[in-house]
Amino acid sequence: MKVMAQMAMVMNLDKCIGCHTCSVTCKQAWTNRAGTEYVWFNNVETRPGQGYPRRYEDQETWQGGWTLNRRGRLKLRAGGRFKKLVTIFSNPKLPSIDDYYEPWTYDYATLTDAPAQEHTPVARPKSLISGKNMKITWSANWDDDLGGSKETFERDPILQKESLKAVASKVKRSFDDTFMFYLPRICEHCLNPSCAASCPSGAIYKRSEDGIVLVDQDRCRGWRMCVSGCPYKKVYFNHRTGKAEKCTFCFPRIEVGLPTVCSETCVGRLRYIGLALYDADRVLEAASVEDEHQLYDAQRSVLLDPNDPEVVRAAERDGVPFDWVQAAQRSPIHALINEFKVALPLHPEYRTMPMVWYIPPLSPVVDVVKETGEDAEDAGNLFGAIDALRIPVEYLAELFTAGDVAPVDGVLKKLAAMRSYMRDINMGREPNAAIPEAVGMSEEQMYDMYRLLALAKYDERYVIPPAHAEQAHSLEELATECALDYDGGPGMVGSGPFGEGSGASVPIAVENFTMLQNRQTADTMAGPDDKASRVNLLKWDGKGTPAGLFPPRDDTPDPAESASPEGGER
Repeated sequence: MKVMAQMAMVMNLDKCIGCHTCSVTCKQAWTNRAGTEYVWFNNVETRPGQGYPRRYEDQETWQGGWTLNRRGRLKLRAGGRFKKLVTIFSNPKLPSIDDYYEPWTYDYATLTDAPAQEHTPVARPKSLISGKNMKITWSANWDDDLGGSKETFERDPILQKESLKAVASKVKRSFDDTFMFYLPRICEHCLNPSCAASCPSGAIYKRSEDGIVLVDQDRCRGWRMCVSGCPYKKVYFNHRTGKAEKCTFCFPRIEVGLPTVCSETCVGRLRYIGLALYDADRVLEAASVEDEHQLYDAQRSVLLDPNDPEVVRAAERDGVPFDWVQAAQRSPIHALINEFKVALPLHPEYRTMPMVWYIPPLSPVVDVVKETGEDAEDAGNLFGAIDALRIPVEYLAELFTAGDVAPVDGVLKKLAAMRSYMRDINMGREPNAAIPEAVGMSEEQMYDMYRLLALAKYDERYVIPPAHAEQAHSLEELATECALDYDGGPGMVGSGPFGEGSGASVPIAVENFTMLQNRQTADTMAGPDDKASRVNLLKWDGKGTPAGLFPPRDDTPDPAESASPEGGER
């Protein structure tokens, strides 16, 4: 047994309201740069729906993740080393810009500069790629409420599976009647990452300290095999820098004990972050289980009990700091995954052993009962209504347990039992011990689960041990390799000697396009609009004082009289 530490996240989908605050704050923190306009390290999908990029779950097309060969051994679905060598200069298994979306901004100048008129001016969408007018047809959250359901949800790869064709008709076509739930997604930081195995240059690696998967920007050569290899399509290609980029689990914050930006700003407080201990020697065995329905239990078995004295001794032997073991003991991750058993992995059939888990939503069960006029908090009514969901339990099972309905059904019944049990307590009635017993839990366990899911404070939801001082040097080196704004990094490559936009041609905001174009193509030292006050420094050779650079003083001659039109002295 080799004990290693892994930072992990659990999201309670019953709390997600689809506000996209997590997406916006992540975008602002990590991908608010040229070349990453279409990149969303965190996005919130509406299910049923096609997801982002479009239909990323269709592995018959994208060939992501792992599969088993004839000998029962793991192999990349996209092919091994020989196939990658043959196709290294032409990788056809990549989403196009249409599968993502053509990023855009708006012509705000039309609004700000328009004169008074009878009709309100309209700011038309402008492509960030071409700068031309465009029609918006897709985006990172196009399956959302306002994106239209009837036109898109039938192309959901889950609904098109053979195993779900019999129940797909249960999903009502009416937008008003269709049950939706929100699915926030980040990089899964897998125990068995196929993106790392797909990279020919070895640029993607998994940190041994905390299991976070990162991209070494120095080693990345832009082969884009990692984009194909990731079944969740959470590795992106920056066309400006020629480098791959992905969610970093906000490792600079994690190292000082702070949660990720998406978790910190989550309105619904649905995210839990903590440390999990796992047996590295059993990862390959668990990922190679032949029956896909057993992958969920196999991955759970890899996660170790941090309260087990034998595990504690092995962790000390393998170099896991003792305070990290204590953090794992207090972690909400172990409690939700292995103690209460209500968290499920996303698409375990990809065999990457994902470490971002989800608690499936219970809200539609309550709605179903309410529509019948019955008591929506009664345990008996809730248990009976789970099979009558507008979205069948089979759909949730295809997302979280490779199609195995039993674990999902068990989780929903536990959540329903918790509501019913806590209702008696909150109403001042004697608690009914038969309710938790019906789902295999004790009263104490049920109350602890309720406290964690409904009442947990900040330090209970985020149990993040800070990095140790003895790790500072190596972590600093890792930060330099993965930083996005160091000299020569993704935030800097392409800038010319005079700053942003003066080097190679890159996508820029439409509102700045005209200004930069005029500044860099002007024939004279001064700008074309106001020659008396605007000076094009890109045309200045550094000699003399061009007209308009400084305001004239009473005791000095006009600078225009001492400088030639070419910028040199007379």
